[in-house]
Amino acid sequence: MHSTTRSHRISAIDTLRGLVMALMLVDHVREFFFLHRQVADPMLVGETTPELFFTRLTSHFCAPVFIFLTGLGAWFHGRRDGATRQGTAAYLAKRGLLMIALELTLVSFAWSFTFPPTILYLQVIWAIGLSMLALAALLWLPVRGQVALGLLIIGGHNLLDSVHFAVGSAAHVPWAILHDRSMIALGEGLRVRTSYPVLPWIGVILLGHGAGALYRAEVPPEQRQRYLALMGAGALAGFFLLRFLNVYGDRAWVEGGTGLATVMSFLNVTKYPPSLLFLLLTLGVGMLALSLLERSRAWNVLACFGRVPLFFYLLHIFGLHLLYLLFMAVLGRTQGDRYGFVEVWPIWVVAGAALVVLYLPCRWFAGVKQRSGAGWTSYF
Repeated sequence: MHSTTRSHRISAIDTLRGLVMALMLVDHVREFFFLHRQVADPMLVGETTPELFFTRLTSHFCAPVFIFLTGLGAWFHGRRDGATRQGTAAYLAKRGLLMIALELTLVSFAWSFTFPPTILYLQVIWAIGLSMLALAALLWLPVRGQVALGLLIIGGHNLLDSVHFAVGSAAHVPWAILHDRSMIALGEGLRVRTSYPVLPWIGVILLGHGAGALYRAEVPPEQRQRYLALMGAGALAGFFLLRFLNVYGDRAWVEGGTGLATVMSFLNVTKYPPSLLFLLLTLGVGMLALSLLERSRAWNVLACFGRVPLFFYLLHIFGLHLLYLLFMAVLGRTQGDRYGFVEVWPIWVVAGAALVVLYLPCRWFAGVKQRSGAGWTSYF
């Protein structure tokens, strides 16, 4: 019974991870096939259609939920038989370094198909890697200390929005990595874009690790589900309250010419770096979803993707880029010098078809990963 219950708990986590990865796939189809209508950050309500806006909005849940679950997964890793804090820290450090190395090599190449690159974009894989390194260093804090620090970072980092350092100053590079999205020149024609400043993500992974306390064997499932639902509802209540007040946590929303434009402005929260309101909205929904998914197996097919996240990530980026080149070769240029969809709905159709195609290789690799135990496949 204990093993079955524990398996069900982990299955719900894998299912939620798979769900946000499916939404990530939708957004990456948009990146390849809708660049002629690229969405700026922040999303400019007056310059995009509602269907494109809300398609982009669905992807906002991916990085926060995934990094929260990364922290939760680290908690499970630390509770394995024979696991030590030092061993868990070493695992996190090695995996974090692997993620950073992949971002700078395979992931960068998968997006651009250019070698040598002229620009390296430090995106979500980089942010996850640095967050894992930070968590490895902070494991020695008590759980309450981790949660308190995570809340402090998430709640307070917007106070630093006005802090900037000039290019060439000693603080420019570390601050660009931590909080100020910027371009860093490395010389020899190579530049680096810190697309995902990492400080708020460190707060998210700390909260995820602290949430592991809800998954102790002595915590009844109903109690855990209730706590997750209450935390999710509390985060969403905080989002709506602060958003209505327009006093802190993001740029102000404004009334639009229509009710829909006003809703879009209200929901248009900042992702780079993720604002307090961005994280309240996305993590609030994520915790509610985690509570619901543990009670139902209706979405469990998505757990296949959630069990092999890095494998899925690499496979789908290379696959989408190759698919784009195929469309370009067969159908030619439709949007300037690129191929691109005319409407938004084909984004969802292609993403759904890609998810079906990816299922069998992901299921195969999940089996390989399970059979290899703690081997190299555990990092994927």
